[in-house]
Amino acid sequence: MSDDHGHDDLDQRIADAKAAAAREDGPKPQAKGYNQGSRVLMELIGAPLGGGVIGFALDYWLGTSPWLLLILLALAFVVAFRNIYRISKEQAE
Repeated sequence: MSDDHGHDDLDQRIADAKAAAAREDGPKPQAKGYNQGSRVLMELIGAPLGGGVIGFALDYWLGTSPWLLLILLALAFVVAFRNIYRISKEQAE
């Protein structure tokens, strides 16, 4: 059995697969609901994390520990849930 025949067949299949991949339009857009879920997750993580870091830094700098940390964390949670409420009002496709 000739080894070149199998090698040529494999090369042809690889070339066909690359051509088929090049013809595709690229990644398909994700559904809006998935994007909304990602935004909600980022609000739940980002806002309290940002408020906590800024509050901790201000407390350290101003010597008001732990008051600014607590105030900014509470404010961050309020803002996060307000933004989540706004996201939930958007129409999903």
